[in-house]
Amino acid sequence: MPLVTSAEMFKKAYEGHYAVGAFNVNNMEIIQGIVEAAREEKSPLILQVSAGARKYANHIYLMKLVEAAIEDTGLPICLHLDHGEDFEICKACVDGGFTSVMIDGSKHPFEENIELTKRVVEYAHNKGVVVEAELGRLAGVEDAVKVNTKDATYTDPDQAVEFVERTGVDSLAIAIGTSHGAYKFKGNPELDFARLEKITKLLPGFPLVLHGASTVIPSFVEECNKYGGKLDGAQGVPEDMLLKAGTFGVCKINIDTDLRLAMTASIRKHLATNPADFDPRQYLKPAREAIKQMVAHKMRDVLNSSNRL
Repeated sequence: MPLVTSAEMFKKAYEGHYAVGAFNVNNMEIIQGIVEAAREEKSPLILQVSAGARKYANHIYLMKLVEAAIEDTGLPICLHLDHGEDFEICKACVDGGFTSVMIDGSKHPFEENIELTKRVVEYAHNKGVVVEAELGRLAGVEDAVKVNTKDATYTDPDQAVEFVERTGVDSLAIAIGTSHGAYKFKGNPELDFARLEKITKLLPGFPLVLHGASTVIPSFVEECNKYGGKLDGAQGVPEDMLLKAGTFGVCKINIDTDLRLAMTASIRKHLATNPADFDPRQYLKPAREAIKQMVAHKMRDVLNSSNRL
C-alpha cells in the first residue's frame, strides 16, 4: 500500500466525531512504537516530520523508514511536513514523496499569510498533495517554532472563513489555547470552546487542527525528574478537553512532547538503574515500548480513533 493523503481520514473523522493523531517522528524506534500501536488499535494515523527532524535524520532515511512501516503493517499512513516555514521546504517535501505539507505563515500579516499559503496550495495540489495552514499563533517552543506568551494570538473566526476561501487550503490549524512544548501555564489550562464552536459553524465540514496538544503526562514528568530531569510544574492540555475538541470539527491533533517525554523517561530510568549498560538496544527497546503504550492510550482514550480503519 502506498502513502495516502489525509483527505479521506479527515472526512471520516469529521463525520465520526473523533480526531486522527499526528505523531512527530525522528528515528526508527519512534516510528516503530507509533505504528505498532496503530496496528493493534486499528487506528488511522499521520506521521509527521518537522524541519528539525528532517535535518537530523535526513529526508531519505525518514522516507525509507516510513515505507518500511507501511510494508510491515499494511497501514494506510499519511506522511506530513509539520510547520514548513517557507515555500522551498514545502516544495522539497512535495517533490520528495510527502503526501501532506503544512505551510506555517502565522508569523506573517494576514495578507502575506494568504499569499504564501496560496502559492504552496497551487503547487501541492498539482502534485496530488494536501495542504494544512495556520491562522493564529500558539505560545511555546517546538524545534524552530518559538513564540512568547505575549505574542500568542487566538484565531479570529471570521478571518478563518476568509482565509480558507481565498487560499483553497485543505485543513486549518487554529489557536484556541493549546501550546507547544512542556509549557508552564499560569493557572489551569483552558481551551476556548466557544471560539472553536463558532469556527466549526462558520466552516461546516471543514477539518480543523490542534497543534501543541500534548498533555504532558504527569507520570512521565515524575519519572524524568526522579532520574535527573528538571520539569517541575510542566503541564499540558487535559485529555478530556482534547477528547471534547474532536466533537467540534477538530480532525487532527498533533502530539510530540508526550512522545519525547515517554522516550526520555524510559531511557533515564534504564540508565540510572543499569549504570553498567552501554548497549543502545537495551535502553531503546523499553523506550520504544513506552512510546507504543502511550500512543495506544491516546488513540483509545483521547483521540477516540481506535477501531476506525
